[in-house]
Amino acid sequence: MHLEQLKLNQFKNYESLNLALSPRLNAFTGLNGMGKTNVLDAVHFLCMGRNHTGLNDRNLIRHGEDFFRIEGKFENDGDHDTVVAKYMRGQRKTFERNGSAYERLSDFVGRYPVVMIAPDDVALVQEGSEDRRRFLDVTLAQMFPDYLQALSLYNGLLKQRNALLKQGGHFEPLLLEATDRQMPLPAHDIYERRKAFVAALEPVFQGLYAVISGDKEQVSMRYQSDLDEGRFEDLLPRAFDKDRLLQRSTCGVHRDDLVLEMDGQPVKKFASQGQLKSFLLALRLAQYEVLREEKGKAPLLLLDDIFDKLDAVRVRHLLGLLLERGYGQLFITDTQRERLEPIVASFTGDYGIFDVENGQVKLS
Repeated sequence: MHLEQLKLNQFKNYESLNLALSPRLNAFTGLNGMGKTNVLDAVHFLCMGRNHTGLNDRNLIRHGEDFFRIEGKFENDGDHDTVVAKYMRGQRKTFERNGSAYERLSDFVGRYPVVMIAPDDVALVQEGSEDRRRFLDVTLAQMFPDYLQALSLYNGLLKQRNALLKQGGHFEPLLLEATDRQMPLPAHDIYERRKAFVAALEPVFQGLYAVISGDKEQVSMRYQSDLDEGRFEDLLPRAFDKDRLLQRSTCGVHRDDLVLEMDGQPVKKFASQGQLKSFLLALRLAQYEVLREEKGKAPLLLLDDIFDKLDAVRVRHLLGLLLERGYGQLFITDTQRERLEPIVASFTGDYGIFDVENGQVKLS
């Protein structure tokens, strides 16, 4: 599977863009702020229906405009699909494949799997548990269509439950009870999927980190959930008094976390910049490997400014990894063309190097 052509209209800093892409490697070079990352963001949106960082759709519209449109032509198992994503300010975004609209995002996500590695991945380690849950959810949504449905159902019920808990003097216990009865099924589905995914992910992640780092440190991950302590339907009654006092749901899969460690210590506190970068690269590449195994096809791999803060040894190990493991279509950005050129030269087969300046992209 690969993306053959990408067209943008009024997306971020692009008024209009039409790119013919290499099926193997596409490298984008230019100064910061010129629009390199925006190309990768568009590809990610086309595959996932959302921005990589969860940015609101209205913030993806070019300044002064009221809409954006992204079109991509995919080669997928011998078929050629035209996919269109459209968003008009104040309206619902829409997705079409070969002229037919999707009713639900869950029917679309996962058809064109994608993994993006970007500088803001540091939030996976340094920020709160929400970013790590998003990492789990984005992967599992691409692997299992019913996962996104369960997650949507659970989040809707959670929002409803929290609204009921905030009612104060108008509290309606029967409505809360009715909501509580609906939550265990999607909660347990989410829990079991996340638990199985992390169990499959950890050994792949550890092997990749050993390659990138030169086997210098030991890394680990652990899935942590309230449901480790018992069934969700048993946890809710125990938390009732606390929930009423705080006016929010204090237990459930919306509090799950991924505990990340290096040599037995929290990565957040003890990793150097180079170690942290290697850790995040291994985590994302492990995500890619597990996703590829489940989907039976190579996802698109988007690498945004990943060579910054890596020493020459780690860069060499990473390049060897990309070359040896048969990754699918690659998109790479870098501010330094002199650093990109030897990387591109290491690849065999078709490639394209694009110069990006002020929302203009030229094949060089």
